[in-house]
Amino acid sequence: MSEWTPDIAHLRAFDDEEWLRVERAFCGRLMAYVARRVADAQAREDIVQEAFLGAVRGIESFDPVYTFEQYLFGICRNRAIDHLRRRNAVGAGQPVDSSESLPGMEDLAVEDDTPSQIVHGTDLADQGHHLLVGVLREWVQETWQQGEFTRLSVIEALFALGRRNRDVWEGFGLRDETAVAGIKFRALKRLRDLALRRDGSGQLLGAMADATSDAATRLDLDVARAWRDGRVSCPARYWLARHDAGTLKEGPRTFVAFHLDETACPLCQANLDDLRRSRDGDLDPLIERMQASTVQYLRSRALGEGGDA
Repeated sequence: MSEWTPDIAHLRAFDDEEWLRVERAFCGRLMAYVARRVADAQAREDIVQEAFLGAVRGIESFDPVYTFEQYLFGICRNRAIDHLRRRNAVGAGQPVDSSESLPGMEDLAVEDDTPSQIVHGTDLADQGHHLLVGVLREWVQETWQQGEFTRLSVIEALFALGRRNRDVWEGFGLRDETAVAGIKFRALKRLRDLALRRDGSGQLLGAMADATSDAATRLDLDVARAWRDGRVSCPARYWLARHDAGTLKEGPRTFVAFHLDETACPLCQANLDDLRRSRDGDLDPLIERMQASTVQYLRSRALGEGGDA
């Protein structure tokens, strides 16, 4: 089973129908994401509408190392941050609503860029970050297919949450922290093998080895950052639906629960909230307004290009 993903070529060509389908498919999950952070209902709608317009304007710089959903969520996150910053500036000294202080909110303001703009620095750092995202995603898919969900959860705890070996083993019912070290060692060995397939010259492997060492703190190539930025372990939406319905087997169920509850992935939490949302047409007025605005923008852009010809 696979979820619909938009045709990036059509989006870059500013195809009306493709963009309208995007808005209908993703509006609910973006609204669910913003609802966890912004209390004001009208502000939520404004943020989501601005996010879609920003996506249209920025699509030509879309980076395919990330998914389109990540691209949308990155822009939406930035619009939510902008709103909260403006609100805090206006109400300086006023208490912050609980909707603005949810776990992870402080992390959202670290970077202002969309996923397409997150990676900066030297060409080597750019290449290395893209390499790591691709390699980690491949490793996650391979591990999932093998049914090794404890291994996957352990590595997520180490990479995404930054936990130490000694803090992990009891939570997963392992023998001791040496078992965690063994899982990590084998995972890193496999990651290097996968990286070598993608980087035949081996020029990036030295930097990758540094990035995966326990001594690394702030390096250009950072496995933990690549894991988080790339959202490499996010289950597909239909896995979240099955988890919510209680139809998953124990292995995937325990990992999805860990990913939602411990890692607290904001994208997956928003998707789950949207899946639980009543389908009573409550978003139809917003979608209709957005689509009218999008069509107007696309047509004005087409007219402008025609005038330049």
